[in-house]
Amino acid sequence: MKSYIVLLLAVILFTIPVSAQDAVVQEVMLPPEGVGFSSDRLDRMHEIAKSYVDEKKIAGVLTMVARKGEVVHFETYGKRDLEKGLDMEHDTIFRIYSMTKPITSVAAMMLYEEGHFRLNDPVHLYIPELENVMVYDEDAPDESKTVKPNKPMTIRHLLSHSSGFTYGIFGNTPVDQMYREAQILNPNSDLQGMVEKLAEIPLMHHPGEKWTYGVSTDVLGHFIEVISGQSLGEFFQERIFDPLNMIDTGFFVPEEKVDRFANNYTYTPDGTLIRQDGGPTSPYLNQERMESGGGGLVSTANDYMRFAQMMLNGGELDGVRLLSPKTVELMIGNHLDSEYVPGRGFGLGFSIVTDLADTQILGSEGTFWWAGLANTYFIIDPKEEMIAMMWTQVFPNGKFDLRDDFHIGVYQAIIESY
Repeated sequence: MKSYIVLLLAVILFTIPVSAQDAVVQEVMLPPEGVGFSSDRLDRMHEIAKSYVDEKKIAGVLTMVARKGEVVHFETYGKRDLEKGLDMEHDTIFRIYSMTKPITSVAAMMLYEEGHFRLNDPVHLYIPELENVMVYDEDAPDESKTVKPNKPMTIRHLLSHSSGFTYGIFGNTPVDQMYREAQILNPNSDLQGMVEKLAEIPLMHHPGEKWTYGVSTDVLGHFIEVISGQSLGEFFQERIFDPLNMIDTGFFVPEEKVDRFANNYTYTPDGTLIRQDGGPTSPYLNQERMESGGGGLVSTANDYMRFAQMMLNGGELDGVRLLSPKTVELMIGNHLDSEYVPGRGFGLGFSIVTDLADTQILGSEGTFWWAGLANTYFIIDPKEEMIAMMWTQVFPNGKFDLRDDFHIGVYQAIIESY
């Protein structure tokens, strides 16, 4: 049996071209049946993803699945650069957008464990610019249409997206319009400048009142800067990326890695793919761009798998511990008073499956996950001891059902449930 396993690993290692970092994953890649997956059904899952490329809905796709710490599937298909004809590869660098948020949330909770703050501390104790922020109320008698918040905004509100901050790009309310006028998301600004602008714009609602997706995690990133005395990028590098050996993750793409950076695509009115960002003019090549804790990072599947495995392991990977298991437990509990969508609550940085039947999709209660604006997606399922990722680069998120199709494809491939 031992000689068979050695032979099998040799076949895997010498028949699949991999980079140095890929080899770390590939050398431990074992038959899926060894951890309760069906090889044939995983192929079915990847065929679904490939069909999106073949139908020219996306340029290329990467899919990756691990269970019990073993990578059982890692495939790419299509192109990272249609114009140059460059293939999607295992070490392709992606814009992960809002998949930055879980990393920022982990950074904040590392500081929480060190005693720097409590979750119910008011944000203005650390960011005084936000002490007098108001709340928009169209029924307010005052000409400004604002009222005082009925409670202070807390760090927990930032982590759970219940602060009242919005994004300004997903709606057209008066507050959204103010965000756009103030250029809240200007990549040439910095987090301090963003906070100063936010201080002059009312919240969408009272803190803690409901879940609203917005710049809460960017404000949390500035909070980390204030507490640590470091830039967010410096903190990430020193406290998370270096310890976890996440060698391709950061806020910009250095020159020596540009050839691995995928183009980002969008659609013409007739549905044709067209490059939205890429090449030598990409803002991601600018080292001075805003270090957005809500959406600024680039990464590779290998790197993010290491981060996800650390979370699945209860805060530890390869002898490096970032968080206590009890802190992870707190983060993946539901911190909302109600579901923000059917069957799902929100924890401290992650969406949480709270009622499987209400989701109307295969999965497990307790799974935590998130996605990025350019269609990167991950799920971490503690019950099944599984991590799955599907990454591509196309705007907008949600135009097609790729995420749900991939999700179903992963779970239908499980033949032994734990």
